[in-house]
Amino acid sequence: MAPTTDTSKYKLNHSMLRIKDPQRSLTFYQHLGMSLIQKIPQPDAKFDLYFLAYDSPRSLSPGAHWSDRQGILELTHNYGTENDPNYVPCNGNSDPGKGFGHVCISVDNIQAACQRIEDGGYKFQKKLSDGRMRHIAFALDPDGYWVEIISDNKAEDTEGIKETDPGTYRFNHTMIRVKDHEKSLRFYKEVLGMSLLRTSESPSSNFNLYFLGYVPGANNDVNTAPLEGVLELTYNYGTGKDADFKYHNGNDEPQGFGHICITVDDLDAACQRFEDLGVNWKKRLTEGRMKNVAFVLDPDAYWVEVVQNEKLKERVKW
Repeated sequence: MAPTTDTSKYKLNHSMLRIKDPQRSLTFYQHLGMSLIQKIPQPDAKFDLYFLAYDSPRSLSPGAHWSDRQGILELTHNYGTENDPNYVPCNGNSDPGKGFGHVCISVDNIQAACQRIEDGGYKFQKKLSDGRMRHIAFALDPDGYWVEIISDNKAEDTEGIKETDPGTYRFNHTMIRVKDHEKSLRFYKEVLGMSLLRTSESPSSNFNLYFLGYVPGANNDVNTAPLEGVLELTYNYGTGKDADFKYHNGNDEPQGFGHICITVDDLDAACQRFEDLGVNWKKRLTEGRMKNVAFVLDPDAYWVEVVQNEKLKERVKW
């Protein structure tokens, strides 16, 4: 009997960013409360992978195997970049590299959390007091990637609170810009098996936001702030009608963002399902040396890594 796959068991496991200096980046994300839960050195290929997540007793997946989680940030360090004065990762928010937008953490008390980040000596792309949106902020990591800060509680209710507990934070979502929202929604729902959790429409500003994730039974009515493993798609009106318009996937030059990753219940069966659905592949399981990793391309050519959830079926002893 051929193996089967159940998309309700999939997880949006991680998002990958290329970094210049691992010590500076690790210090920053650990200041945000994340823990280094896995490191995969690849000295022969001259790069290392660092996996960070919220792992306190109050987190959503304390102590879980890295493949059986949502809300992981993978940092990829290519040896030597830390000593290259000309190396700057592309943060995805300006041309010619616009595509990826940001990662996001949700916090308990947003005013206190932002003050703690500022007291740590880190800069902001947007402070809470900047602009019209006084309920979100954007910090800058050491490579200039944007880290959105949102609140799990109403911002007006936490105005006077001076304390914040990073042990309660969540790695909430990753944002990418999409050319054609209908094609992208169809791909992430029908091919990858995600649910549309909520939609935020801003016709006066000519964009919509779509939040997706693996939440069984969700029907576009979910409060996403307490969650991990959320994907935000940003659609700017009109791009789908422009035949020449294209977003940058982060893997062509200039490089920065690398991919999102889903973990699945049965890797072979999942990849066969994707094949049957006619996906575009960056790398099939059978290609190259890495026989335990596949990469599917979404409609904008963003890479989606597919790996085995080792808790559900042991395949690789990572």
